[in-house]
Amino acid sequence: MNIPLSSDLLDSIVLSLLNQKDYYGYELTSEIKKYLPISESTLYPVLRRLKQKALLTTYDQAFNGRNRRYYSINEAGKKQLSISIEEWKDYKKNIDILFNIEGE
Repeated sequence: MNIPLSSDLLDSIVLSLLNQKDYYGYELTSEIKKYLPISESTLYPVLRRLKQKALLTTYDQAFNGRNRRYYSINEAGKKQLSISIEEWKDYKKNIDILFNIEGE
């Protein structure tokens, strides 16, 4: 089953990964691709949106003569992530009930 990701869920996934460590764009895409089918063209608008919402910050770091832009979660992003996790728990619980997972 190929279930599409909502923008809110994808935002939360990105914030969750950035809560573990700072990532540059390609590295972040590669990490998410281990679990979900996404492309870089999907991820960069997410990063721009999160930055516009002031949920993350960026910094550049030199690498092989070029700069890599790293993304870092900030306090506002951590608060949003906490809210998203609670919302996900409620959502998952209800889906599990509908799929009768808890009753197995």
